[in-house]
Amino acid sequence: MASSSVVFKSFTGLHTHRHNSTAKTHFTTTTTTTTTTTTTTTLTNPVSKAKLPTLTIVAAKTSPKISNRNLRVAVIGGGPAGGAAAETLAKGGIETYLIERKLDNCKPCGGAIPLCMVGEFDLPLDIIDRRVTKMKMISPSNIAVDIGKTLKPHEYIGMVRREVLDNYLRDRAKESGAQVINGLFLKMEVPSTTEVSSGKPYLLHYTEYDGGKTKGATGVKKTIEVDAVIGADGANSRVAKCIDAGDYEYAIAFQERIKIPDDKMVYYENLAEMYVGDDVSPDFYGWVFPKCDHVAVGTGTVTHKGDIKKFQLATRIRAKDKILGGKIIRVEAHPIPEHPRPRRVLGRVALVGDAAGYVTKCSGEGIYFAAKSGRMCAEAIVEGSENGKRMIDEADLRKYLGKWDKTYWPTYKVLDVLQKVFYRSNPAREAFVEMCADEYVQKMTFDSYLYKQVVPGNPLDDLKLAVNTIGSLVRANALRKEMEKLSV
Repeated sequence: MASSSVVFKSFTGLHTHRHNSTAKTHFTTTTTTTTTTTTTTTLTNPVSKAKLPTLTIVAAKTSPKISNRNLRVAVIGGGPAGGAAAETLAKGGIETYLIERKLDNCKPCGGAIPLCMVGEFDLPLDIIDRRVTKMKMISPSNIAVDIGKTLKPHEYIGMVRREVLDNYLRDRAKESGAQVINGLFLKMEVPSTTEVSSGKPYLLHYTEYDGGKTKGATGVKKTIEVDAVIGADGANSRVAKCIDAGDYEYAIAFQERIKIPDDKMVYYENLAEMYVGDDVSPDFYGWVFPKCDHVAVGTGTVTHKGDIKKFQLATRIRAKDKILGGKIIRVEAHPIPEHPRPRRVLGRVALVGDAAGYVTKCSGEGIYFAAKSGRMCAEAIVEGSENGKRMIDEADLRKYLGKWDKTYWPTYKVLDVLQKVFYRSNPAREAFVEMCADEYVQKMTFDSYLYKQVVPGNPLDDLKLAVNTIGSLVRANALRKEMEKLSV
């Protein structure tokens, strides 16, 4: 979301592809429940009555048909990626299970979503806490630049609470026919390559809870057989470990929700703040984002995880006059991936969202990309299975990967470069904030962020921007050298 990203984004084509999910949901399945003895339970779920657009089917004719049931898929993780995937699968005729341990999960997330997500995912306005139309980018020397001058009257950045958004998407998946299980995924028995080719199911082990109805409940060990698995279980994905997806570098995000006096909350009514500087993070930024009746104050780092509380204190100090008198009502911390995993698909298992590593550097944006990847993966399964009538294979899931990489891979590479250029020192950050004052930068950046596509710029303005960028970096480099002399 950082403003100077336009310098690099102008060279990439970001295009949002919209897809419709499909029709009927048949939902009858058999699972095996394991405690001290083994029992068999038949679960029946209602069929969705909504009329939905028909999805064009491109399944391979050689895919074996499934007899007496529909394709059975488990989605592990109930965040935006899992919720979007489960809804799309259920609407597309797939027998769908969504397993999530914490149904009241409050991930430490800034909660910013682009305007296009509201429309693409048909989000009701009442789950959006704030519509941010103004931003302040604050440099290491506390020079503040106002951003948002180019926004049109209807444009805004949505601020949501993850526990509200996630719950809404899970409920919608359930209404579409998915079975939502309050459970902790433990492990998965992965068939051999030959067994996968022959259609052997994956055996999932999990502990099922009763949704908090029984205090102190230890849960019941259960198993379930499924034809395919979508891992949407976050940065510490157990599904990723089961398929040996490889490690990746990750950041630690730390956030405090602070209830501030009403008169101070007025200041943040439609305003968000971003702080940059070595004091708040050596490789990221600090933030103050408004929620319904409080603000979220946080920061993150990859390189100095052990100092995260020190950076959080510095962020609070930078914002102290505006949050004075506030009371911390919740403290949250969570890992955030810094780049996609080496492996995201194996056999009939695919990773989406944070589990796949879909969080952008520099801005740390992940909600939209999580939901989008979950939907795209589910669409590939629906298409490949002819609405649940045929078995899928790895080739079907790789269509999702190919589509995803073609659409969004340039964005990740560009923001990686941007972070390395502008977050490497305080002088570079000063140059970064200086660039954010340019209205052309603001317009191009907001267009890219809000709609996930880059519109062609004015060649003359692009040239001026390039010159100004070089000038800012030259000044930043000169300032860095002078500071190094003073420190000797």
